[in-house]
Amino acid sequence: MSYAYLIIGLVCAQRLAETVYGRANAQRLIAAGGREHGAGHYPLIVAVHVAFLACLAVAVPADAPISAPFLGTFIGLQAARVWMMAALGRYWTTRIITLPGAPLIKTGPYRYLRHPNYWIVAGEIATLPAIFGAYGIALAFTLLNGIVLGIRIRAENAALADRRDIMA
Repeated sequence: MSYAYLIIGLVCAQRLAETVYGRANAQRLIAAGGREHGAGHYPLIVAVHVAFLACLAVAVPADAPISAPFLGTFIGLQAARVWMMAALGRYWTTRIITLPGAPLIKTGPYRYLRHPNYWIVAGEIATLPAIFGAYGIALAFTLLNGIVLGIRIRAENAALADRRDIMA
């Protein structure tokens, strides 16, 4: 059994499950009067994440050695991801959707940090390839993700600017 492919496969399955969950939340929010922002850059985000996972699946050898410290870090990031998603609950989506009058979440990791999801994703993109010693992929996609996140965070900040005074 290839542990490298097992780990990459589990991450792909997790991302697909999150996509389904996020889509269901997005549909509920839109039905309740929510509005999507920054839809134009969304395909770019999807492309970067799909290319990242595809690159790993192609470039990482089946017998790649596994770095326990990087694997432990990645597992810790998954715990942070669950914490962040639980804090947002029904508001968590892969898109930027605002619901008029809904409070900004200030619980969980949002109590300590702005945009914790993006910090977690940045950590995952740097750490997952490092588990297999694929440092070039880690560097390339960390830089690419940083560019995309710059666009994303500006769009999200603009979408939430008028709701800074409404907090949960």
